[in-house]
Amino acid sequence: MDYLQILGNNHLTGTIKISGAKNASLPLIAMSILTKNRVVMHNVPHVADIKTLLKLLGNLGAEYTFEDETVIIDASRIVKTTATYDIVKTMRASILVLGPLLARFGHCEVSLPGGCAIGQRPIDLHLKALEQMGAQIEIKAGYVQAKAPEGLHGATIIFDKITVTGTANIIMAAALAKGETHIINAAREPEVVQLCEVLRDAGVKIEGIATAMLKIEGTNQELLHVEPFRIIPDRIEAGTYLCAGAITNSRLSISFANAAHLESVLAKLEEMGCCFEVTEHTITVIPTENLQPVKIVTQEYPGFPTDMQAQFVALATQANGVSIIEERLFENRFMHVSELQRMGAEITLNGNVATITGKTALSGADVMATDLRASSALVLAGLIAEGETNVHRIYHLDRGYDSLEKKLQSVGAHIKRLKE
Repeated sequence: MDYLQILGNNHLTGTIKISGAKNASLPLIAMSILTKNRVVMHNVPHVADIKTLLKLLGNLGAEYTFEDETVIIDASRIVKTTATYDIVKTMRASILVLGPLLARFGHCEVSLPGGCAIGQRPIDLHLKALEQMGAQIEIKAGYVQAKAPEGLHGATIIFDKITVTGTANIIMAAALAKGETHIINAAREPEVVQLCEVLRDAGVKIEGIATAMLKIEGTNQELLHVEPFRIIPDRIEAGTYLCAGAITNSRLSISFANAAHLESVLAKLEEMGCCFEVTEHTITVIPTENLQPVKIVTQEYPGFPTDMQAQFVALATQANGVSIIEERLFENRFMHVSELQRMGAEITLNGNVATITGKTALSGADVMATDLRASSALVLAGLIAEGETNVHRIYHLDRGYDSLEKKLQSVGAHIKRLKE
């Protein structure tokens, strides 16, 4: 098993190229199930979750290649409609095949998903919406068994709670359904927006893109022809490296990022005293030696992303004063706190609220990654800790960050991947 060894007191300089967004790539890979031609996707990140979902499609009968940053999928030969536990257990996003498989074939079996242990993320909203579209659903032996003998039909779907994967699943199901589907309280994340845009460009009539109310006219099971497209930049990776510049007091640039997708993250970094130079393709963080404390509440997009919460907890340990970070989306997403405390961080937890007192001198230690974003928080802490930090269980990190240690090495970090 691999781990990362980091020698602290790093000063970074240079530019890091941001990869394509994992969370945009995954639903678009699932979307290929709806197509009749070979789908070509550029700027796809080399992360474990992508490879897992491609393997799942391969098991269903699709043919694919993944070379450099380009994925080519031919889903026209899919014959199987069962997504088995051995793959789905490792990645929650596997549930994204449910909507397109059911819409195309009228039946499927998908294992209940796994993924990061950051709290409950039930799929009941997905299932309720599909039932409203005419599906018959049972849960048996750990599998969602879904049937729609007459095909799916349009419906008015009102999500009681904003759900990103739920919205994506129903968008894909609605694309091949008969009639018009209205989705109310839809997720507005850039990754959902790109899914809508690709489907629209393939001929699906979609209104309300980037709003909370979508109207989708389905094709009545007519498969789609999708032109080649490029995955949007990963806003969470971009935010993580901006935090790396801020926490190490380094002028650091990121390229091929979209500042419009990072407004809430940039706003909080500015509150803490950082400044930015923004061009069309580059964001440069100009750090401050006097980081200010911050108050953050995680919310759905365009609010502050839960996927940046752990990184800002690490950053807040270096602010001069008391920061308060409230996690409203997942009830078990502060597992990185105990590991940061091992490094000397002064953090107290009260339910879903973390109180961080800084500035604190951190010391290197052996720490354990507990989920994807917690992993990056521990790396950030290791960059400024005194001595050596070893981050174990980085298979979590590999699920969502493409070549993190190589990118940090390129800007001067003392970090390397080793074997246990």
